[in-house]
Amino acid sequence: MNYIEIDGWKAGVRFSSSHLIPEYDRCSRLHGHTYAIHARIYGSIKDNGIILDFGIAKRKLKEIAEELDHKVIIPGKSPSVEVREKEVVLKSKGKVYVFPIEDCAILPLSSTSVENLAMYIIDRFVESIRDNENIEEVEIGVDEGPGQGAKVRKRLRG
Repeated sequence: MNYIEIDGWKAGVRFSSSHLIPEYDRCSRLHGHTYAIHARIYGSIKDNGIILDFGIAKRKLKEIAEELDHKVIIPGKSPSVEVREKEVVLKSKGKVYVFPIEDCAILPLSSTSVENLAMYIIDRFVESIRDNENIEEVEIGVDEGPGQGAKVRKRLRG
């Protein structure tokens, strides 16, 4: 199967954010990462000789990264989170964190693990390119630093 590939570190598809994972002892304290988003887009080559324009793919990935950049990533579906009018309250291991709502990216996730971030990003990315009927599958990788990350795949057709 043919594919194009974007390396987020080299292509500048990165964001820096803080988060914590209340359910996981080691990561239950507030900490941050510089993340990179990678993509492999599988499909047939169109008559114009391409699967998907690199510029379009990078722009869509960078838009997602920009929404998360310099924010506290909040798992909106976690029982540890309470979203109020102007603030977000997150409880973890006996601690209470209160963040201004404008400093947060509240995601429809139960946890902000890199695995869940990759699933969130693939859903957003796939929705933005769904009209390209030649694209059969997408793989998104999210690194939380060089050398460690998670990858997820989503089949669109076939």
